[in-house]
Amino acid sequence: MIVCSCQQISDRDIHAAVDWMRASDPLTIITPGKVYRALGKSADCGGCMKTFLSTLRANPNTEVPMQLRGLRRAATMED
Repeated sequence: MIVCSCQQISDRDIHAAVDWMRASDPLTIITPGKVYRALGKSADCGGCMKTFLSTLRANPNTEVPMQLRGLRRAATMED
């Protein structure tokens, strides 16, 4: 399914980029901007953002790695 018609990005492209990023760096935080950059593209009109984000969130590899969860909370507790 085409998610972004301006940049010709499909749901498969998004999932492939997410899977590639997670495999290459298990501790990375995956963001929409990083997905666009991994695909060599950039956001254009933004009309696809709702579908783009929902496709991104559907991939289990977008979860924040366990080692990075709660870091903000831990830092404020030390202050």
